[in-house]
Amino acid sequence: MRIIFMGTPDFAVPALRALADAGHDIVAVYSQPPRPAGRGKQPRASAVQQAAEELGVEVRTPASLKPDEEKAAFAALDVDVAVVAAYGLILNQTILDASKYGCLNIHASLLPRWRGAAPVQRAILAGDPATGVTIMQMERGLDTGPMLTVAATLVEDKTAGELTAELAAIGASLICDTLDELDTLEPQAQDDAEAIYADKIDKAEARLDFTQPAEQVERAVRAFNPMPGAFFEHEGERFKVLAADISGQSGDPGTVLDDALTIACGTGALRPTRVQRAGKAAMDTADLLRGLPIPAGTSLA
Repeated sequence: MRIIFMGTPDFAVPALRALADAGHDIVAVYSQPPRPAGRGKQPRASAVQQAAEELGVEVRTPASLKPDEEKAAFAALDVDVAVVAAYGLILNQTILDASKYGCLNIHASLLPRWRGAAPVQRAILAGDPATGVTIMQMERGLDTGPMLTVAATLVEDKTAGELTAELAAIGASLICDTLDELDTLEPQAQDDAEAIYADKIDKAEARLDFTQPAEQVERAVRAFNPMPGAFFEHEGERFKVLAADISGQSGDPGTVLDDALTIACGTGALRPTRVQRAGKAAMDTADLLRGLPIPAGTSLA
């Protein structure tokens, strides 16, 4: 097939590479414009743009697809289908209708659950036992289009980073299978009554709330790893918690219960096992405490 690929972050790269490996003709790749990054705040191309350039595919990075000239340039590519994976720009109806099979989205949830911007993090925070990838036909609504194919996986104790990488691999395989079967698939309408929205993550959510049950606090640790990073503050310094175990100990929420940094929650307790101080490398909690003891009785609330 002649394909336009539209994506921006690491999540989308496996699908781009899989489509190329499968022999599809990727006519152009659309990605968000380079953004300032790193200490020097120099413009950095997206992960998808970098991968496309390695593949020798033309890359387009418009700031918007609303101008008439952008719509015309898109349509002029005359492709069979556009494949979209975490692109990040709104597609207007002209773009959605520009190719024979329209635009197919690789969405990282089992739709209609977790429509929206942060489906992986929200699935972990909610304690969902499973999540997955849905290939859907895009329409004007937010992730409301009919579903073509679905693949599921267990959430277990994975971080958002680990689960996102797994779903990216699943999505790469699933989109290739979907394109192979596209003429025979029967789109399935979503049940809007079962829809749940995955709101964008607010950085303020990453501050650990020790009044919640330990199970929920531990989910937050995994959901916000690697970004934005779950944290607590102690003596004016921020400590990211990268991994943690649940303990049956109890006490006043936010109180350190022992010399291993076990922290009482609303029910149970959380024992961070890997942490990171601001501007420092990640380390095991035991190593942190050797240089910076946080004694029992300290309040982190």
